[in-house]
Amino acid sequence: MGCVGGAHAQAASDPTDAGKAVFKRANCMGCHKWHGNGGGGYGGDALSLRKTELTREQIVETVSCGRPGTGMPFFVRGSYDTTKCYEMTRQDVGDRMPPEANVFLRPNEIEAVADYVLAHVKGKGEPTYDQCIAFFGEGSRVCNIYKGDGHAAAPSDQNDKAKP
Repeated sequence: MGCVGGAHAQAASDPTDAGKAVFKRANCMGCHKWHGNGGGGYGGDALSLRKTELTREQIVETVSCGRPGTGMPFFVRGSYDTTKCYEMTRQDVGDRMPPEANVFLRPNEIEAVADYVLAHVKGKGEPTYDQCIAFFGEGSRVCNIYKGDGHAAAPSDQNDKAKP
């Protein structure tokens, strides 16, 4: 409807939009980055969701329960207390207790974020301009580094424009 190739209509009806919203609201991108590559830099040293071999059920459990001994927080109220995680209680986990997330999620929100990761992140290779625009929206300046060949441009590209 006025969009070339129907790209906007397709994006608007993407069933994983709810999961993308949870990914943003729960600040998954604070550690995994918008594209899911994780690694060092801002927010933390998270594992790559693009390279993960976790199944949907394992992703749901990881988001619900966090990861003992790491910075991956748990997003379900009562994890390790009223709800066993990885067949463990808070006492079993001891000093390896994962941190509590800044926001708690409902089971349907956790399933939605797992579906989003499986549909748009896991196994998708290096991030591209189109993926960035799909995440942030049309006109996002964040995505400008992916213009051209579709991969992140070298930082020196902007300096080259200033040369005569």
